[in-house]
Amino acid sequence: MNTSDRIAYALAEKPADLLLTNAKLVNVLSGEIHPVEVAVAGGVVVGLGEPGDYEAKQVDDLGGAYLLPGFIEGHIHLESSMVRPEEFSRAVLPLGCTTVVYDPHEVANVLGMEGINYMHRVTQGLPVDFFAMLPSCVPSSPLETAGAILSAADITPVLAEDWVLGLGEMMNFPGVLGRDAEVLARVDAGQAKRVDGHAPMLTGKRLNAYVAAGIRSDHESTGLEEAREKLRKGMHLMVREGSTEKNLDDLMPLLKPESGRRCMFVSDDRNPLDLMNGLHLVDSVRRAMAAGVSPMLAVRMVTINPAEYFGLSDRGAVAPGLLADMVVVGDLQRMDVERVYKRGRCVASQGEARDFEPGHPKTYLRGSINVRWIEPEDFYLPANGSMARVIEVVPDQIITRQAVDEVRVQGGRALADPDRDMLKIAVIERHRGSGRTAMGFVRGFGMKRGAIASSIAHDAHNIVVVGVDDADMFEAAVRIVKQNGGLVVVEGGEVKAELRCPIAGLMSDKPLAEVAESLSQLQAAAAELGCGLRDPFMTMSFLCLPVIPSLKITDMGLVDVDKFELVNLFVE
Repeated sequence: MNTSDRIAYALAEKPADLLLTNAKLVNVLSGEIHPVEVAVAGGVVVGLGEPGDYEAKQVDDLGGAYLLPGFIEGHIHLESSMVRPEEFSRAVLPLGCTTVVYDPHEVANVLGMEGINYMHRVTQGLPVDFFAMLPSCVPSSPLETAGAILSAADITPVLAEDWVLGLGEMMNFPGVLGRDAEVLARVDAGQAKRVDGHAPMLTGKRLNAYVAAGIRSDHESTGLEEAREKLRKGMHLMVREGSTEKNLDDLMPLLKPESGRRCMFVSDDRNPLDLMNGLHLVDSVRRAMAAGVSPMLAVRMVTINPAEYFGLSDRGAVAPGLLADMVVVGDLQRMDVERVYKRGRCVASQGEARDFEPGHPKTYLRGSINVRWIEPEDFYLPANGSMARVIEVVPDQIITRQAVDEVRVQGGRALADPDRDMLKIAVIERHRGSGRTAMGFVRGFGMKRGAIASSIAHDAHNIVVVGVDDADMFEAAVRIVKQNGGLVVVEGGEVKAELRCPIAGLMSDKPLAEVAESLSQLQAAAAELGCGLRDPFMTMSFLCLPVIPSLKITDMGLVDVDKFELVNLFVE
């Protein structure tokens, strides 16, 4: 539709395609809730008016319901949903999400540009608009072995593409502060658009330097004062509520009219069970309002705020000239989504996507599990001392604590000690067949027997295994290789539950409902082993991320993230 036609529709010289009547508009531009009729033509809002102002070929009476702009997800790793983007879209569209800004960081760490291009291809033609933030840290640090390395020269040409909104989370903040030439080249390359941040617990002059480098947002704030300082120093605050990382409650006091204009809700990671249960942006909005955040601010945090931050000037509000992406809600406090419009077409109603057709043929990736032959002896840990460092899990967070504790020793080998919740953890390099395996100890899972394993291990996504029994750890790792990636629970040499993830070892090719059921079975099987974590697989995946404090493990060994260096497992 050209500009002249748009003007004609706005002047009511032509009947619109769609007219929404009897609506109460949550107007994020004026800060009002007011009655309105909305005329749509060519997928664009062409008029806001009163009864009788417009005629249309189709009239939808909203019966006094609230009309909101379509929701915008500002930061998520689609791979963490463990399903294809098609299935992700089918889940979030009925929840009001019409635009997603994703970071293909996970698949890029496995397959490089091949993985990024794959995600772009399979997100096209869907009834949700997908935009990418190019991964800035492939690998996330030099303290792990990833499947690819992407330099500033690799990503700079792609940054010019329309489907790319900027540079994704710069998690290598030590590299920024240390003025690593390659890291700064990537940051500089992203300045023409946006550079997202990732700076857990960074404060003072170090935060000043990080922001001065041109990094504009952060989603890693876990404490109120940390988040407040980042707002004060000019960052846009992404308030994260994911499957493992839950920061909404702690940051709620900042969500006020005075400070909320630079805040947005994001998910970062959402597993299939959460998606099946309707836990996405709409739930964050609902919970914020229940805690006393004004409805207008809560809605702005998933609409106009992310739209303005990412430069998406064609959406984020219901107004003439903007895309007709709209959400119909019966009760504002309950946020019960009744209907979703995408470019003026009803694409979801009463919790179900309508006329959902994937817009692309099936696209396949090469296998990504490349390991040296695994032997039982790979899980034997020589006792090179009586005291060892232990990774301690922090519930509902991806940060960890570090401790030192006495090791259980038998026959010269260091063993797990389930009575003290001191389990063994192994990371097996899976990209280059190097045979490199690192071993350590972890506390917080509570398992009494068996082992769990996964090829989802942020960010290099090597194979990670946590267990009580060496033989079960071996069987679990072998099973991951045989199924070309995925998750598994093993007890007594027997597979109790599993999920195959052949797409980069990260995603299943099955429907969301099947994947969610498999994950539920995996969690139940882990609970049968004594595990007390709600989602042990998501927790386990972040134990390998060497840019989140405090003690982590990669295929290269234990990482003291505070010092950003490898450290010995055994201590004097």
